[in-house]
Amino acid sequence: MEFFINKGIGKPAEFQGLKAQYLFIFAGGLLGLFILFVVMYMAGVNQWICIIFGITAALILVYGVFYLNAKYGEHGLMKVQARRNHPRYVINRRNSSRLFNNKKKEV
Repeated sequence: MEFFINKGIGKPAEFQGLKAQYLFIFAGGLLGLFILFVVMYMAGVNQWICIIFGITAALILVYGVFYLNAKYGEHGLMKVQARRNHPRYVINRRNSSRLFNNKKKEV
Protein backbone atom coordinates (compact mmCIF):
# COMPACT_ATOMS: atom_id res chain seq x y z
CA MET A 1 0.00 0.00 0.00
CA GLU A 2 1.11 3.52 -0.75
CA PHE A 3 0.05 6.43 1.39
CA PHE A 4 0.03 10.09 0.43
CA ILE A 5 2.36 12.14 2.62
CA ASN A 6 1.16 15.66 3.36
CA LYS A 7 4.26 17.82 3.11
CA GLY A 8 2.40 21.02 3.97
CA ILE A 9 2.15 20.28 7.68
CA GLY A 10 3.40 23.16 9.80
CA LYS A 11 3.32 25.69 6.96
CA PRO A 12 1.15 28.79 7.26
CA ALA A 13 -2.02 29.22 5.26
CA GLU A 14 -1.25 30.94 1.97
CA PHE A 15 -3.44 32.30 -0.83
CA GLN A 16 -2.10 34.22 -3.83
CA GLY A 17 1.04 35.13 -1.85
CA LEU A 18 -0.79 36.35 1.26
CA LYS A 19 0.37 34.54 4.36
CA ALA A 20 -0.90 34.11 7.91
CA GLN A 21 -2.72 37.09 9.42
CA TYR A 22 -2.74 39.07 6.16
CA LEU A 23 -5.12 36.52 4.67
CA PHE A 24 -7.59 37.14 7.51
CA ILE A 25 -7.16 40.93 7.27
CA PHE A 26 -7.86 40.71 3.53
CA ALA A 27 -10.94 38.51 3.88
CA GLY A 28 -12.33 40.50 6.82
CA GLY A 29 -11.75 43.79 5.02
CA LEU A 30 -13.55 42.63 1.89
CA LEU A 31 -16.45 41.32 3.98
CA GLY A 32 -16.66 44.64 5.84
CA LEU A 33 -16.61 46.57 2.56
CA PHE A 34 -19.38 44.40 1.16
CA ILE A 35 -21.54 44.99 4.25
CA LEU A 36 -20.86 48.74 4.05
CA PHE A 37 -21.78 48.70 0.35
CA VAL A 38 -25.08 46.94 1.09
CA VAL A 39 -25.91 49.34 3.94
CA MET A 40 -25.18 52.37 1.73
CA TYR A 41 -27.33 50.96 -1.08
CA MET A 42 -30.21 50.14 1.28
CA ALA A 43 -30.00 53.62 2.81
CA GLY A 44 -30.75 55.12 -0.58
CA VAL A 45 -27.35 56.38 -1.66
CA ASN A 46 -27.01 56.68 -5.43
CA GLN A 47 -26.10 53.37 -7.07
CA TRP A 48 -23.06 54.75 -8.92
CA ILE A 49 -21.67 56.36 -5.78
CA CYS A 50 -21.94 53.01 -4.00
CA ILE A 51 -20.20 51.20 -6.86
CA ILE A 52 -17.38 53.74 -7.18
CA PHE A 53 -16.87 53.78 -3.40
CA GLY A 54 -16.83 49.97 -3.25
CA ILE A 55 -14.32 49.59 -6.07
CA THR A 56 -11.92 52.28 -4.82
CA ALA A 57 -12.09 51.05 -1.21
CA ALA A 58 -11.48 47.46 -2.35
CA LEU A 59 -8.49 48.51 -4.47
CA ILE A 60 -7.01 50.46 -1.56
CA LEU A 61 -7.55 47.46 0.75
CA VAL A 62 -5.94 45.03 -1.70
CA TYR A 63 -2.95 47.31 -2.29
CA GLY A 64 -2.52 47.95 1.45
CA VAL A 65 -2.67 44.30 2.48
CA PHE A 66 -0.24 43.18 -0.24
CA TYR A 67 2.08 46.06 0.68
CA LEU A 68 2.09 45.01 4.35
CA ASN A 69 2.64 41.38 3.36
CA ALA A 70 5.63 42.30 1.20
CA LYS A 71 7.11 44.72 3.75
CA TYR A 72 6.77 42.78 7.00
CA GLY A 73 6.43 39.14 5.94
CA GLU A 74 4.74 36.35 7.81
CA HIS A 75 5.45 37.35 11.41
CA GLY A 76 6.71 40.91 10.93
CA LEU A 77 3.43 42.68 11.67
CA MET A 78 3.21 40.96 15.06
CA LYS A 79 6.82 41.95 15.78
CA VAL A 80 6.04 45.60 14.98
CA GLN A 81 3.04 45.53 17.33
CA ALA A 82 5.15 43.94 20.07
CA ARG A 83 7.87 46.56 19.58
CA ARG A 84 5.30 49.35 20.02
CA ASN A 85 4.10 47.86 23.32
CA HIS A 86 7.64 47.40 24.68
CA PRO A 87 8.94 50.34 26.75
CA ARG A 88 11.91 52.21 25.28
CA TYR A 89 13.66 52.56 28.62
CA VAL A 90 13.10 51.75 32.29
CA ILE A 91 12.92 54.65 34.73
CA ASN A 92 14.48 54.08 38.11
CA ARG A 93 14.04 56.97 40.54
CA ARG A 94 15.97 55.53 43.48
CA ASN A 95 19.14 57.11 44.79
CA SER A 96 22.27 55.39 43.63
CA SER A 97 23.25 54.69 47.26
CA ARG A 98 20.00 52.77 47.80
CA LEU A 99 20.58 50.73 44.66
CA PHE A 100 23.87 49.28 45.92
CA ASN A 101 22.88 48.93 49.57
CA ASN A 102 22.28 45.24 50.36
CA LYS A 103 20.74 45.42 53.83
CA LYS A 104 18.49 42.50 54.59
CA LYS A 105 15.36 43.05 56.61
CA GLU A 106 15.08 40.89 59.68
CA VAL A 107 11.76 39.23 60.31
